[in-house]
Amino acid sequence: MSLVMGEFLLNHEPLVRGVAFLVVLALMAAAEVASPRRRREIPRLLRWTNNLALVVLDTAILRLAFPVLGVGLAVTAQARGFGLFNMVDVPAWVAVLASIVLLDLVVYLQHVLFHAVPALWRLHRVHHADLEIDVTTGLRFHPIEILLSMAIKLAAVAALGAPPLAVLLFEVILNGMAMFNHSNVKLPEPVDRALRLVLVTPDMHRVHHSIRREETNSNYGFNLSWWDRLLGTYRPQPAAGHEGMTIGIELFREPRELWLDRMLTQPFRGPASGHALDPGPGAARGAAREGG
Repeated sequence: MSLVMGEFLLNHEPLVRGVAFLVVLALMAAAEVASPRRRREIPRLLRWTNNLALVVLDTAILRLAFPVLGVGLAVTAQARGFGLFNMVDVPAWVAVLASIVLLDLVVYLQHVLFHAVPALWRLHRVHHADLEIDVTTGLRFHPIEILLSMAIKLAAVAALGAPPLAVLLFEVILNGMAMFNHSNVKLPEPVDRALRLVLVTPDMHRVHHSIRREETNSNYGFNLSWWDRLLGTYRPQPAAGHEGMTIGIELFREPRELWLDRMLTQPFRGPASGHALDPGPGAARGAAREGG
């Protein structure tokens, strides 16, 4: 990417983000209509209005809570010379590419953490409580999780000294990929097989939204598929098949739970069951049998 193009993207950051978001959202929504993977049972109006309302709320809270976001912090780090890539002499393209890859690893590890720690899982399960999965599911996160995620990302950007262009590209790519791999789109098998060697495809990530705990706690990647393969969390297909699998979590199964007010209170209701370290309902019975 040329220096001129990089400067243009940074100088027009809000426009770049907005256009990329709307284009990917429109393309994925159209693809879901043209080639759906699963039959839709819940009216799109109910799910989309509430999921997108949560996005608007998240964005407003982020802007109020943080005086500077990822790109702004990267500019500050570059000006003051702190962070890894501001202290080592490497070509600019190496710093950009390495930063994008390493930030993606941070997102993977953060995702695993939010599944492993019960208190964090309470927040993250709002994302999993969607009763269907489509392009808007990739945008559905509780505001407290969004704030914690931003804090982690800012710490990673500061530690890496990631170039501002790398941070902008990473955020645009990650946002677009989240909408892509949550979409209800049926890709031809050869295309899916080839893509998932590098990228997380809809079929790969859909497994992660299964009601089955062993499937929920797998396929954590949002962008690059390497981390799941390398770190042993990869599961190729759901046991019940993509058309037969049940989406969501056990706790919140009523359509009323799809409303914004209910999503905001889900972290504070019910047990924190279903996280990665939860032994499951059969563990206690098994232990009792062994003790007897």
